[in-house]
Amino acid sequence: MAELETFRLPHVVSGSEADVALGLAMIRAWRRDGIFQIRMSPAQADKARHAFELSRRFFRQPLEEKQRCVSDSTYSGYVASGEELTAGEADYSEVFTVCKDVPLTDARVHSGWPCHGPAPWPDEAYRLGMTAHTEELGSAGERLLRLAALGLGLDIDALTALTKDGWHHMRVLRFPARSPATTRGIGAHTDYGMLVIAAQDDVGGLWVRPPVEGEQRKRNWLQGESSAGMYEHDEPWTFVKPVPDVLTVFPGDILQFLTRGYLLSTPHKVVLASRERFAMAYFHEPHFEACVRPLKDPTRDEFIHYGTHFTHMFMRCYPDRVTTQRILDEDRLTTLAWLREEAVQRTAPVEVVPRRLAAG
Repeated sequence: MAELETFRLPHVVSGSEADVALGLAMIRAWRRDGIFQIRMSPAQADKARHAFELSRRFFRQPLEEKQRCVSDSTYSGYVASGEELTAGEADYSEVFTVCKDVPLTDARVHSGWPCHGPAPWPDEAYRLGMTAHTEELGSAGERLLRLAALGLGLDIDALTALTKDGWHHMRVLRFPARSPATTRGIGAHTDYGMLVIAAQDDVGGLWVRPPVEGEQRKRNWLQGESSAGMYEHDEPWTFVKPVPDVLTVFPGDILQFLTRGYLLSTPHKVVLASRERFAMAYFHEPHFEACVRPLKDPTRDEFIHYGTHFTHMFMRCYPDRVTTQRILDEDRLTTLAWLREEAVQRTAPVEVVPRRLAAG
C-alpha cells in the first residue's frame, strides 16, 4: 500500500511560479503513480458528505422505485447491478449516472441529438444535492486542467478551451459486500474521458495500475481496441487507501490521446470489501461538439469527436438499455454523424508543441 501524493488546489490558477511548480509536480505524480490526491476545501467536503448521504438513501429504496429513474433520451439515471459489463463479465455495482440535465425545450432535444434530455431525478433533494457537489468538482476540474497545462509547458487555457460548457458527468456507485460467489466490483478498465475526480467512503476497494515501462496501453477511442480486462490479474496494482476529505485524480483516455501517451490513461478496478461501499466518480469533459486533436503534430484526420466518443462508449456499455434502443430506432446516429462532420469542418489542426512533449 503506497501513500499517494496529496496536493492543495489554489482558489485561483493564474500562471504564477507557484502554479507552474504545482503543475509540474502533478504531471510527475501522474507519470510515476498514475494518480494523486487533492485535499477538499471545507465547502467541498460538506457537499460531498451530503451527496453520499442522499445516495445511500436513494439506493436503499426498493428496486422497482429505483428503476423508475431511467430515461429513453439520456444516459442519466439508474443502472441495476449486473446491467453493466466489463470485458464481457457483469459488474456488481449499482449506479446512478448524473449527466447534463437538458430540458425538453432545448433545441438540441428537439433536433434529436443523442444523449440529450432531462435527468430522471428521484426527487428534488437529490437533484439539488448532486448539482451542488458536481459544481464544486467542476470548479476543481477547471483549476486542475489549468495546472496540468502549465505542467506540460502549454498555454494556461490550452486544455480548458475544450471544456467550456463541457459534457461533465458523474457515476454514483454502490458496491455490495463480497459474497462466496464473487469479489469483483468492477473489472479492470480505463475511463474514456478526459479527467477523473473521484471520492470514496471509508470502506476501500479501489485499485489503480501505475505506468509500467514498455507496457502497451490500449486506445479505447479506436474501433476494435479496448483496455477492458487488461492486466487485471498481473502486478503491479496499487490499493487506494481511503483518506478522509480527499479526492483522487487521474487521467482518462482523452488526456492520453492529447499528449500522445506522455500521460497515460490510468487502469483501475474495484474489489468488493467485507461491507457495502459507496464511491462517486466525476468526469470533467470536453463539450459535446468538441473536436479533440493531439497537441503535438496534429493532422486533419486524427481526432476524437467527443459527442461521438461518449455516445458510442455508452451504447457499448449498455446495448440493451432503452436509451440505446431509441438512438437506433430513431436513427439518431445520423444526427451525430452530421454534428461530427460540422465539428471537423470548422476546426483546423493547430499545432501546440509543449516543451516537454517535444522533448519526448
